[in-house]
Amino acid sequence: MATFPKPCIQCRHDKKWRNDYFNKSMSNFNFLRIGSLFGALAVAIGAFGAHGLKPHLSEYQITIFEKGVQYQFYHVLAILAVGILLRQSPDNQWLRRAGWLFVAGIVGFSGSLYLLACRDLLAFPVTWAGPVTPLGGLCFLAAWGILAITGNKLKVASDK
Repeated sequence: MATFPKPCIQCRHDKKWRNDYFNKSMSNFNFLRIGSLFGALAVAIGAFGAHGLKPHLSEYQITIFEKGVQYQFYHVLAILAVGILLRQSPDNQWLRRAGWLFVAGIVGFSGSLYLLACRDLLAFPVTWAGPVTPLGGLCFLAAWGILAITGNKLKVASDK
């Protein structure tokens, strides 16, 4: 059985320091990664909708699908902005909350629109996705509200 050395407080290897360092340094990195991943998915989903699904969906369903892609793109930019802002204010918990609300909004709003647009092609019922769409929209609104409130409190490099 492996044994681990005791944490050395003088060397700052204690558990609290590791957790604080991980949370502060990785959160902005995670949002940059998540935003990039959602951006790539938006391109792929949009291309699939334009080329693969167009012959199988009605004009109304295509419009719903495109609205999901459009809102996903908008909020990918917001997630990337949160990741960049967290580099300047790594202690800001509200920025992290806004970032996760943007992620939840993309999954809830855009994801449910994708399902609703493709409901005729799916082998399972997606009627439950209808009420999820406004919940995703509420996540978007909450995240934008948090950014508006915390925007004045952010420390910018020129303010130091």
